[in-house]
Amino acid sequence: MARSIQSLERAAAVLRLLAGGERRLGLTDIASAVGLAKGTTHGLLRTLAKEGLVEQDPTSGRYRLGAELLRLGSGYLDTHELRARALVWTDDLARATRESAYLGVPHGQGVLLLHHVFRPDDSRQVPEVGALHPLHSTALGKALAAWDPAVRAEASKGALEAFTELTVVDPARFGAELERVRARGWASDVGETWDGVASIAAPVLDRGRAAVGAVGISGAVERVLAEGEPRPWLVAAVRDCARSVSRELGAGRF
Repeated sequence: MARSIQSLERAAAVLRLLAGGERRLGLTDIASAVGLAKGTTHGLLRTLAKEGLVEQDPTSGRYRLGAELLRLGSGYLDTHELRARALVWTDDLARATRESAYLGVPHGQGVLLLHHVFRPDDSRQVPEVGALHPLHSTALGKALAAWDPAVRAEASKGALEAFTELTVVDPARFGAELERVRARGWASDVGETWDGVASIAAPVLDRGRAAVGAVGISGAVERVLAEGEPRPWLVAAVRDCARSVSRELGAGRF
């Protein structure tokens, strides 16, 4: 087995640190968080800054992620086949449901958003492409975990975090929920991650019938639900979108 390159591992740890939590950190904070000497950390930051991967504020001296990461991330999105295949269908989904539409793929213990279509109204909205959402409390995450054993194992690692009073944190209840999701073909969450927000999602399958992603919508509970349940026409729209993207990937009819 090939040995990893320690300097690259350390640089990756610094980038991950700056990508989460407090986005601007000083040298001492970064060194402490990644467990390295200040001199070693300063050398890493200097090299990352030279490559445009981090930037240092000239006033405070604190570090943040650099603009070069945006270019690299855009390149990843532009070459991602699933995203390319799903663009038209997720745009249509947002237009038909008048809710925000999302495309996500599994990434560690989360769902990485590859595409986000704004709700087609005049409200102020924040782009979420690149955001990492929880696996166990979101409709996208449940749809992925219900069809992929590896994702299910990731979602069940350690204690399940409670984001609201409605988040399912009991492993047995979570497992039963995934069985229901697989049986009916779609997933939902109602206030499990964000208060007052409900979501519906369905898996995207490839030629081998493996779940490679999930599409879904998210909106205010009062718009997404009727009498406490997801509106059937919204569920149908999400499932139709997932089927269409799956057919683009060669899954055939299902």
